[in-house]
Amino acid sequence: MSGPSPLSVTQLNQRIHDALEDLFPQVWVEGEVSKVVVSQSGHVYFDLKDAQSLVPAVMWKGTAGALRFKVEHGQSVHAWGRVTSYVPRGRYQLVVDRLAPKGAGELQLAFEQLKAKLAAEGLFDEGRKKPLPAFPRAIGVVTSAAGAAVHDIMTVLSRRWPGIRIRFMPVPVQGPEAAPRIAEAVRDFNEHFPDTEVLLVGRGGGSLEDLWAFNEEAVARAIASSRIPVVSCVGHETDFTIADFVADLRAATPSAAAELAVPDRQALEESLAHLAERLGGSMSGLLRSASGSLDSLARSPWLRDPMRIVSDRIQRVDELGARLLAAGRVPAARAAERLARLRPSMARALERASQDVRRLMAQLDALSPLRVLERGYAIAFKEDGRTVVRSARAVRAGDAVSVRLADGTFEATVNP
Repeated sequence: MSGPSPLSVTQLNQRIHDALEDLFPQVWVEGEVSKVVVSQSGHVYFDLKDAQSLVPAVMWKGTAGALRFKVEHGQSVHAWGRVTSYVPRGRYQLVVDRLAPKGAGELQLAFEQLKAKLAAEGLFDEGRKKPLPAFPRAIGVVTSAAGAAVHDIMTVLSRRWPGIRIRFMPVPVQGPEAAPRIAEAVRDFNEHFPDTEVLLVGRGGGSLEDLWAFNEEAVARAIASSRIPVVSCVGHETDFTIADFVADLRAATPSAAAELAVPDRQALEESLAHLAERLGGSMSGLLRSASGSLDSLARSPWLRDPMRIVSDRIQRVDELGARLLAAGRVPAARAAERLARLRPSMARALERASQDVRRLMAQLDALSPLRVLERGYAIAFKEDGRTVVRSARAVRAGDAVSVRLADGTFEATVNP
């Protein structure tokens, strides 16, 4: 066959590859993420789809590692990249150089993802939060040395609770190095300064980008694992970070954190003075009342003549005794009179009972087996001395028997 030489499959795929890259060197694509696969090397493979079609996409490890949020199934995104193909398989794909969530910004999405993850682990639970000591002796501060936050914290602590030990560990609070340095400082306080009783971690206000170090997972986990109670003080009153949710206490500003961490010594002294005044007044009142009671008792006739207490009671006892004797004489006389009336009838009843007993004893004596034996009868017992021989058939020749008479017993042997 005449004509141009045929292309190999590889040559064809290479030409398609070159043509695609020439036609689509950069392109914005909007779609929904589907079938996300993260390889062991860190590359992220997924599909971008709409209602009718899909396109395979890949994001290399370096690009994926720089993302603030995690690529998940169902996200609506804008992808910026180039169209190319994988020559060995002739499969075209979109190589994504930048990925942004549609609607919510990238940082906001990352914030919500990490917040949901840590909440599911229980790191925000109130039950795991530690109380702050009432009168701390040492406080640690983790913030920037350049910002106004450290000045505000030091000023408030020194004014409210003079003499407190303040340990300051300066860290960057913005930029790529901020999160690991903040997390390291929290761990250092726990490891090297365990006598620190409260830890203030934060910075002044700013945009979400400015505050982002306090939304990093490393900082959140360092605060959650701290044995020292942590007060987060990031931004102004309307700004919330992941550190605020995981800390033991959240303060709206660094100055507010210092106020929460220590009591106001002046207010405490005024309160103690007021309590001392009230206590003195109460004690004076009690003493006056006790003194009045003592004066009243001193005027009592019982204390002036204590024997009156005893004599009055002796007289009362004599009176009650006389009444008891008087009350007892009448029933006793009546009982004696009644007994005298009953004595003849009781004697007659006794005589009748004696006669009945004598009659019954005579009857019982007449029925006694001993009376029968006195008339010449005898009772024969077997050898055991208990079984009565009631019939001649009950014994055999040679059996030993015991014979009971009126005046004694003798042994005998049965003859044939």
